[in-house]
Amino acid sequence: MGPKPQGGDSAHQPYVRGEVPAARDTVGEGQGRAQSQLTVLSASEAEPSDFVWQARPVVIFADTPADPAYIEQIAALKRDPRSLILRDVVVITDADPSAATTWRRQLRPEGFSLVLLDKDGQVKQRKPAPWSTREISRAIDKFPLRLQEIGRAAMH
Repeated sequence: MGPKPQGGDSAHQPYVRGEVPAARDTVGEGQGRAQSQLTVLSASEAEPSDFVWQARPVVIFADTPADPAYIEQIAALKRDPRSLILRDVVVITDADPSAATTWRRQLRPEGFSLVLLDKDGQVKQRKPAPWSTREISRAIDKFPLRLQEIGRAAMH
């Protein structure tokens, strides 16, 4: 377990257990409403239970970090992360099958795989090829819990 992140931004940073501040990729100031950076963690740094009711894990698997689909997916997420930040997404990467992480044991990917989980910890979609942030966001917006969030936001 790493230390809790230090700093003035205390808005909506629920992922404390296993948090590694250096693993975060900064998006930029003022681009997200609740937080300004997309959280990207290695599968060995966090457990699936860390995110239940807190975030929507988007898990990216590959057999090697040199996998072209893996490289393309990471680049796509870094290029346009705003919509993912607004949907409470945390990106989990696992490109080392020999590590046998909890994520890999539970989700059992083969080669490159993109797995979308909702805040309840349930697998909602699996994809064998990279997806754009727009495709991921549209899929998330169809999740029942996300529809409830959208409905509550409209009432305020």
